[in-house]
Amino acid sequence: MTDPAKVEEATGAPRVAASPAPLPAEAAGLPMVVEPRVVPTRRRWMRMAALLVLVLLAGAAGGYWWLHRIPPLPPGIADGNGRLEADPIDIATKFPGRVAELRVDEGAIVQAGQVLAVMDTRDLEASLKKAEAQVEQANKAIAEATANVAQTHTQVVLAGQQMDRARQLLANGWITRELFDQRQQQLQAAQASELAAQARVRAAEAVLNAARHDVELFKVNIADNTLVAPRDGRIEYRIANVGEVLPAGGKVFTLLDIGYVYMDVYLPTATAGRVRIGDEARILLDAYPDRPIPAKVTFVASQAQFTPKMVETRTERDKLLFRVRVRIDPALTRAHAPAVKSGVPGVAYVRFDPQAEWPARLQTKP
Repeated sequence: MTDPAKVEEATGAPRVAASPAPLPAEAAGLPMVVEPRVVPTRRRWMRMAALLVLVLLAGAAGGYWWLHRIPPLPPGIADGNGRLEADPIDIATKFPGRVAELRVDEGAIVQAGQVLAVMDTRDLEASLKKAEAQVEQANKAIAEATANVAQTHTQVVLAGQQMDRARQLLANGWITRELFDQRQQQLQAAQASELAAQARVRAAEAVLNAARHDVELFKVNIADNTLVAPRDGRIEYRIANVGEVLPAGGKVFTLLDIGYVYMDVYLPTATAGRVRIGDEARILLDAYPDRPIPAKVTFVASQAQFTPKMVETRTERDKLLFRVRVRIDPALTRAHAPAVKSGVPGVAYVRFDPQAEWPARLQTKP
């Protein structure tokens, strides 16, 4: 290790004494100086940027709410939540039988009178043939009875002629009274035979009518085994398959009547009391919030009832409400049959004051 003295002698530089180490402030009797903690500049800027983003988001949310808020309804118009419904019609069998053919499926749009399904009618067709044979047999029986009437009538004519001659002969004394009585009995017998023949004709005609009614009945039963759509609508459910044996009243399809589409809403007493059948209404569906559908009030309940669970009320005091039904024009629903759906939630607006103006968002386009 190099000696400092030797270095001083070699270089000729003066030797400087080392200064003593400074004493701590506590040791010197002075107060300790604490330097302030400085927050890093980068962290401060991140906090400011996050605060600015929050302010911008709050402003954007407020602006969006302001631009898209729904203005309050004018006086004279009330609204209520509900679901769009269409009357269901069960397409069912009238007689027990086997499903022979299905001509539509779920979701199909059908027209009134369109054949939807055909049942097995071989037994009814056999019975129809039997009834038709009975009709033919009755016709022949009538023909035979009519011929018997003609035959007995000739006997009546002959017996009448013989009676007239016997009456003249008896008056002249050329025949006995006994022979005259015989001629009279023959006439009466012929007349009775004619009446009997006429009765047999009427009986044969009655049998013919019965056979004809059987034919008509079997034809009606066969026709009833061809299931047709009673109204325009959409097939909602297919319940049976081909080959299944169904009892009387067995369901094959469930049809939604698109000619009767409505929405039931529940209004408080103060509002429902002013609603009248025929008042104008509008329906806004959640799926089409910008397409108001014109409708009319067709039913107002006469008694209040508890609010159903599926209907949300605005206040807790709306416990007893009146059911009001608004129905869409059948011509409109038929024109837009593919778009008609049951169960879609929405809001119905009822104008119970004719002087009230519809808001712009509820005005229908021509």
